Amino acid sequence: MRRSEFAELADHVFGPSLARTYTHDLVLEEIGGLSAAEALERGVAVRAVWNALCDAMEVPESARWEIPVEQRRR
Repeated sequence: MRRSEFAELADHVFGPSLARTYTHDLVLEEIGGLSAAEALERGVAVRAVWNALCDAMEVPESARWEIPVEQRRR
C-alpha cells in the first residue's frame, strides 16, 4: 500500500475533512501512541497505519479497501 492509496482511502472512508483530522490528531495506541501522520513520517508501514486507524474508528473490514470505480480519483 502506498501513501497516496492511504490518503485516497481515508478521504473515501471518513470524508476529506475528518480524514485530515483523524490522520493528524487521533492517537493510535496500536502503533505506539502516534498519530497516523507521525507514524507515516517515522516509517511505519502504511498498511499497519491504515489498519490501526480503521481499528480505532471501528471501520468494518468490508469498508476498508474498496473505493467504487466511479468515486476513484483520476
